[in-house]
Amino acid sequence: MRARGVRFLDTRPLRASRPFRDLWIGTAAAQIGGQAATVAVLAQVWELTGSAIGTGAIGLATGLPMLVFGLLGGTLADTVDRRSLVRATTAAQFTAAVALCAQALLGNRSVLLLLTLVAAGSAAAALGAPARRTFPVRLLPADQVASGLALTSLSFQISMLAGPAAAGLIIAVWGLPAAYAVQAAALALSMLAVIRLPAMRPEVTPAEKDGGRRPRARRGGWSVVLRRPTLWGSLATDLSATLLAMPVALFPLVNEARFDGNPQTLGLFLSAVAVGGVGAGLVSGTVTRVRRAGLVQLTAAAVWGLALAGFGLAGPLWLTLGCLAVAGAADTVSVITRSALVQLETPDAFRGRVSSVEHVIGVAGPELGNFRGGLVASVTSAPFALATGGLSAALAVAVVAAANGPLRAYRTPDPPEASGTSQKAAKTASH
Repeated sequence: MRARGVRFLDTRPLRASRPFRDLWIGTAAAQIGGQAATVAVLAQVWELTGSAIGTGAIGLATGLPMLVFGLLGGTLADTVDRRSLVRATTAAQFTAAVALCAQALLGNRSVLLLLTLVAAGSAAAALGAPARRTFPVRLLPADQVASGLALTSLSFQISMLAGPAAAGLIIAVWGLPAAYAVQAAALALSMLAVIRLPAMRPEVTPAEKDGGRRPRARRGGWSVVLRRPTLWGSLATDLSATLLAMPVALFPLVNEARFDGNPQTLGLFLSAVAVGGVGAGLVSGTVTRVRRAGLVQLTAAAVWGLALAGFGLAGPLWLTLGCLAVAGAADTVSVITRSALVQLETPDAFRGRVSSVEHVIGVAGPELGNFRGGLVASVTSAPFALATGGLSAALAVAVVAAANGPLRAYRTPDPPEASGTSQKAAKTASH
C-alpha cells in the first residue's frame, strides 16, 4: 500500500533527506518571490516608459547576464565549495532585491537604474545556478534524484500558475515596494536553507587519488558533453524541442486571429501550459520511477512538438487549450528526466561546467525559438509557423533518437537497496 501511495507524486526525497527538504522549501520560496518581482518590474517599466521597447529591454537585462555569468558559474562550481558559492550569490540576490524595494519606495524615475538592478540580480542568480543544480544529486540516492527534481519542478509550475496573480493583487493593494519586499523575504528564507546545507566541495577525482592534479578548469563543459553520447543526446533533444517549437511569441498572433485579441483568452494560453505542467508534476512519480530516462525524455519531447503543431491547427478554444496543456505536461516530463540524466551521467568534477552548459541551452533555446517562430510567422502565418515548427521538432527528436543508441538505452542506476551498494556508490555508479 505504501508503494501505491507514492506512485503519483513521489515524496520520498522530502521525507528521507532533511537537507533536501530545506533546499526545496527555500527554492520554492525563491520561485514565488521571483514571480512577484517579475510582475513588479514589468509594471514599473511600463509605468516609466509606456513602451513595448522598454518592456522588451527587461529580457536583455535578464537574459544577457544569465548567459555570461552562467558559464563563469559553472567553472567556479567545479573549483570551490558549492554551498559557499550559492550562499554568496544568494546574498547578492537578496541585496539586489532590497535595492529594488528601496528604489520603489523612493519613487525612482530612472528606468536605467531599475534595469541595472534587475541585471545585477540576474547575474548573481546565474553565477550560482550551476552549483545549485548539482545539489540534489549530492543530497539524494540516485534512484530519488529524478523525484527530487520533479518536486522542484512542481513548485516552479505552481509558482508560475499562482505567482503572477498574487503579485498583481499585492501591487494593487500595497504597491510596487511590497512586491519587491516579498522577493527579498523569500530570498532571505532561501539563504537560511542554503546555510543549513552540508559543505559540498567537488568530489576527489580518480586522478587526484593517484597523486595527479584536478582536471583543469579550462576544460569546459562543452568538451565533456560532446564526449558522452547520453549527455549530448539529451541536450540536443531539449534544444530541438525549444528551438523549433517554442510558441510563446506567437500567442498574441493566434489570439488576434482566432479569438479577436481577447486579453482573457491570451491569459488562458499561459495558464493552460502551467496547468499541464502542474498536472504532470502531481503524477510525476509515474515517470520518475521509470528507469529508461532517455527514452522517456525523447518521447516527451516528441509529444511537446506534436501538441504544439496541434495548437497551431486547432480551431475551438477547448482544443486549443487542451493542446497547450498537453504541451506543458510533456515539457515538465522532459525537463525532469533531462535534468536527472545530466546530473547522474556527469562526473562530479565536471558537474558545475556541464550544468552551466545545460543552463545556457535552457536560456538560449526558448529565446531563439521564440525569435524563430516570430520570424517564420511574419512571412507566413502563426498557424503555419506553429504547425511546421512542432512537426520539425518531433522530426528532429526522432533523428536524435535514431542516431543515439546510448540515450535510447540509458537506464538510471539501481536503487541502493536493490543493488546492495551504499548511497555513495549509487550516486556515482554512472560515473
